[in-house]
Amino acid sequence: MSSNRSLEPSSLSLNDLPWQIEYNNDRCTLCGQCTAVCPVQAIALHPFQKRIVKTSVSKNAEHSNAYDTFYGIRQDTRVENACIGCAMCTMVCPNDAIRPRKNPGLDRMKFHINQHGIPRRRGGRRNDSGSILDRIKFTRISMLTDPALDAGRHEFEMRTLLGRVLPPRENMKQLREKGWIPPVREIYPLIIGGMSFGALSPTMWEGLQMGVAYLNEEMGMPVRICTGEGGCPPRLLRSRFLKYVILQIASGYFGWDEIIHAIPHMKEDPCAIEIKYGQGAKPGDGGLLMWHKVNKLIAAIRGVPQGVSLPSPPTHQTQYSIEESVAKMILSMSMAWGFRVPVYPKISASSTSLAVMNNLTRNEYAAGLAIDGEDGGTGAAYAVSMDHMGHPIASCVRDNYLNLTAIGKQNEVPIFAGGGVGKNGNIAANAAALIMLGASGIQIGKYVMQAAAGCVGTEEDRCNVCNLGICPKGITSQDPRLYRRLDPEDVAQRIVDIYVSFDTQLKKIVAPLGRSTSLPIGMSDALGIDDKNIADRLSIKYVV
Repeated sequence: MSSNRSLEPSSLSLNDLPWQIEYNNDRCTLCGQCTAVCPVQAIALHPFQKRIVKTSVSKNAEHSNAYDTFYGIRQDTRVENACIGCAMCTMVCPNDAIRPRKNPGLDRMKFHINQHGIPRRRGGRRNDSGSILDRIKFTRISMLTDPALDAGRHEFEMRTLLGRVLPPRENMKQLREKGWIPPVREIYPLIIGGMSFGALSPTMWEGLQMGVAYLNEEMGMPVRICTGEGGCPPRLLRSRFLKYVILQIASGYFGWDEIIHAIPHMKEDPCAIEIKYGQGAKPGDGGLLMWHKVNKLIAAIRGVPQGVSLPSPPTHQTQYSIEESVAKMILSMSMAWGFRVPVYPKISASSTSLAVMNNLTRNEYAAGLAIDGEDGGTGAAYAVSMDHMGHPIASCVRDNYLNLTAIGKQNEVPIFAGGGVGKNGNIAANAAALIMLGASGIQIGKYVMQAAAGCVGTEEDRCNVCNLGICPKGITSQDPRLYRRLDPEDVAQRIVDIYVSFDTQLKKIVAPLGRSTSLPIGMSDALGIDDKNIADRLSIKYVV
């Protein structure tokens, strides 16, 4: 192998790029706003030469050519500066002179992206806009057989339980023998999943927390939010708002020194402790916060040096079996809060999830199981993991629920599902489908970013630079020049709007079922789909 391999950036033709810039020079006023906001420097001001042909009116005069120079916008064809299609240039252009266009032809970037032997990492979700959840229909409509309810005027109790719900006799036995019963929280079924302080910008994170506090204290909706891996600001740990927060501990243990030291000073217990073993976007792999985001504040909270990448191990290094996990991690976390706080694990959806669930059912300290499907988002992952690894969430939830039903524990151990919920905007329909397949609650993440903060990333490989700290909307950046574009009060307002809208739509779905005092968990006879194989796999109706 030659040791003189060139390290010069490789270039492609415009026809080989996934996104192409359409530019109208006649409209452009050279204001420079588009080049200033481009997060990857895909466009730049460039001089062009134009030939002008001058013809004399004299019969014997000679023709002459002249060249004039004008300036315009040119697209960079280097791989590392390839347009990501975020359309920030279009948003700021005052004259509608520029826009990105998806290349309908062959995307040769896939053949060139691994230059220098470095595979592509990206944020976002899989490059696949399809969803089984969007194909599921609600087919059981009560009319004359059972009374349907008025979704607009009837009182509904849209709540779920987080925690181990033992039968009354077992509860009394626990109380007599141990003086303790498993802690249970009554919460709203839609949870904001783990997105860390570090992965998200300070303004985005603050906006989420403000929105959740308003929903709880002003709207009476017990919404909960998970911190993700990386700890949280010390002031939150010592505030009364901690009761709305699920603290996540992952294999990197980032930020947990601060949390442990704050326990004696906590005014409120957290809602729950989530132990992350895996996530759907990159199953079998640990988390990663790239060095672009590890500024002084993030480094201080996580207890690490500034400006270094922070990868988490693929497993908790002291646990190598499910039994060890329950005995060590779940029990120790329960003890840390005096057995007052529910503790549950989060895993990637996989065919091994049934083994995890079977072991959790045998231990009263396990408060449930969170499962993250293959369509989950991530701040940073290898593209090959995101696009080709994982398990669909619908069938994984269904398998676990049917397994609980077989052993008579379907009302005892709650399942929380996530990964691709609302991928195409149908958040209430997707959530209701998963609930009727057996989930007690739903976790969302990417949808919150798209709906509450205007994330421009899509499943068509648009933008998806969450990992690089150059988010053009300031959602996933630690650069103050970028995150100041985001107003936390606007984020909070949109979070409230999302939940009010979701609540209305969820009631519209469950009202025809005649359900008002409880969620239709496992009510699969209300579901149908137009694919026989999928219907058989999920044990729901086949309808055409």
